Amino acid sequence: MEHKSTTSPGQEQRAFLDHKPSFYSLTSRETLSGATHFTHWFQPQTGTTAEKHDCFLTMKTVFSGGIEETTAIDAFSGSQLLQSEPDASSFPNGGMRTTFEARGYTIWDTTSPMFLRKGPHGTSILYIPSVFISYNGEALDEKTILLRSSEVLSSAAVKLLGLLGDTESKRVYATLGTEQEFFLIDRSLYNLRPDLKITGRTLLGVAPPKHQQLEDHYFGQIPSRVLAALSECELDLYKLGVPIKTRHNEVAPNQFEMAPIFEEASVAVDHNLLTMETLHQVAHRHKLKVLFHEKPFKGVNGSGKHCNWALSTDQGDNLLDPTLKPETNYRFLLFLIATLDAVHKHAGLLRASIASASNEHRLGANEAPPGIVSAFLGDHLNEVLNSIEENRSVRNFSQPHLQTVKVGGTVLDVKVSTLPTIARDLTDRNRTSPFAFTGNKFEFRAAGSKQSPSLPIVLLNAAVAASITEITEALIKQKGTKAEPSVDDILAVVRVYITRSKNIRFEGNNYSDEWVKEAEKRGLLNIRSCPVAFRQLLEAKNAALLTSLGIFTEGELKSRFHILMEKYAKDLLIEANTLKTMVLQGVIPAAFSYRKDLTESL
Repeated sequence: MEHKSTTSPGQEQRAFLDHKPSFYSLTSRETLSGATHFTHWFQPQTGTTAEKHDCFLTMKTVFSGGIEETTAIDAFSGSQLLQSEPDASSFPNGGMRTTFEARGYTIWDTTSPMFLRKGPHGTSILYIPSVFISYNGEALDEKTILLRSSEVLSSAAVKLLGLLGDTESKRVYATLGTEQEFFLIDRSLYNLRPDLKITGRTLLGVAPPKHQQLEDHYFGQIPSRVLAALSECELDLYKLGVPIKTRHNEVAPNQFEMAPIFEEASVAVDHNLLTMETLHQVAHRHKLKVLFHEKPFKGVNGSGKHCNWALSTDQGDNLLDPTLKPETNYRFLLFLIATLDAVHKHAGLLRASIASASNEHRLGANEAPPGIVSAFLGDHLNEVLNSIEENRSVRNFSQPHLQTVKVGGTVLDVKVSTLPTIARDLTDRNRTSPFAFTGNKFEFRAAGSKQSPSLPIVLLNAAVAASITEITEALIKQKGTKAEPSVDDILAVVRVYITRSKNIRFEGNNYSDEWVKEAEKRGLLNIRSCPVAFRQLLEAKNAALLTSLGIFTEGELKSRFHILMEKYAKDLLIEANTLKTMVLQGVIPAAFSYRKDLTESL
């Protein structure tokens, strides 16, 4: 199965708008590569993608010598590239579209690369990543709001950088790396389970005598059949332009993970959805079935989609890199504290972003974070922030400079002469924390494995953008008439926000009962159900944030709330009806048959 990545953002796609030859060369190249169809590939609010295939075939009629001649040719117009018209009323829309007002539009997203996918019989399809809006311009998809949040975040961050004297950075963008977890099972066994086929998880059954008790599956040797499938999947993804980096066994039997190199968030979301689609296709060819449900089997680990989020400039700087001395890296401190402040103020939004009927079964158990949103920094960064808040020197941490390892931290010596001494990371790994700092990024660990990562990143971008703007205004006020804020000015502002956001920081065991009590004392939300979580979208301060930034209109926000609530209810009803059918058609007849056998044997 051959795939080809055809363009890169900012080059041939954008060139079309000003130079038609670039567009025509793109068209001819796709048809020469065997493309017979094209599709606007978009992301409705279903958690998956949507596509409609149109062929390049058209009929050209000419008159020659009074004779009409019709010839079949390949053609692709500018309007076909720029937009298409799907039926918006047939997708989740929260009442924004109806059957008698059904028109919607897809619009080419010039920031995401097109790609080719091979179809049957030697054909291929040109995929055009797109956004999806209504006839009135409302966002009906997951990508439009992500692109809006990215622009808002960039604008806020560039202003803060400019205040700090950085005149070269013209754009800041969120980077994202998604660690995709999933189960792979034999398709013949899958076909025997109506609950797995209909709901994605088992509703009846008992745990096997051996599952993950021996802790021998994680990072174990990948089974040869699975390795063959994952290797083929990686090759297909490389040809699509998806930079898969890692694959390994996860904790539960038949559970695995794939992760890419981090990319700009909007492209990373596209690539994550492509990864899920490709895994489905390749698994089918290997007579396997991939399960993305967050909790397909009771009693063993569920699957998540860890979202590794950071901020980068167009100059290549990671704004969340603490460097060797974070206590004097004032730019890092400002963006770190802006992120903590955002999570503290809008923890309810983050909780809403990962709520679903399926993820409810996973959160708070078997190495999944709980429903209380908190942030983990690690001992070193905690000490740095505490020292600034208390206006004292930071406690001494060893900062070795080794030839091969240049990571700040204390030295680790395992007392074996043949092994090198290494530098320990600044932070440990707290797998119970939903929002953990992991070296030079934050890992949002609560997202579910089958959901699109778009909404969590949208809401995180929005909250961080608002906090950056607030901190920028505080710095301007603090510096007074000076051209740039001094170190004392920066520390004064950072100190205020450290104190304000301190309650969101927690270094301990998020699974413990003590943390539940402590979180309540701190005034942190402990949202235990999806309907309560979804209402956070309409809570006054959250709605004001999202509408004032222009990421959602009031109508878009309400429609999204209704879509989430409706899907939650439908998911539960589907599970209930599936269980009822299995019990009535399978369990009870088997029980009666067994009772009959027993009575006849007496």
